[in-house]
Amino acid sequence: MEQENTLTKLKSYAKKLKINLFVLYLSYKDNRVPWYAKLVAICVVAYAFSPIDLIPDFIPVLGYLDDLIIVPLGISLALKLIPSYIIEENREKAEEIRKSGKPKNWFVAVLFIMIWILLTIWLGKVLYGIFY
Repeated sequence: MEQENTLTKLKSYAKKLKINLFVLYLSYKDNRVPWYAKLVAICVVAYAFSPIDLIPDFIPVLGYLDDLIIVPLGISLALKLIPSYIIEENREKAEEIRKSGKPKNWFVAVLFIMIWILLTIWLGKVLYGIFY
């Protein structure tokens, strides 16, 4: 019974995070939002909507840190930087967008792919230097 209650709370928290992510998505396009808040919001939204994570999920423990810690902290910071009346105005719009599906940020996906390719090349050169 207690496990079911915890699961319900986690699902509710996840839904709230998703809605707040869509609020950020709408807010960074708003001209009334300060530039520094837009910068944080753009980074958080781009990373969260990217189909590729900086740390892949198949890496034990570390792979889920971005989903469990980095994204929620980024959302929280960005929401604190945006005026509350703008956040409230965008909540209804965010609910509609959430129901229709999240946008993808392919630029960030390509950026993360390039980082992994460069890391692999570098690691290959280091290992080649050690063993040959």
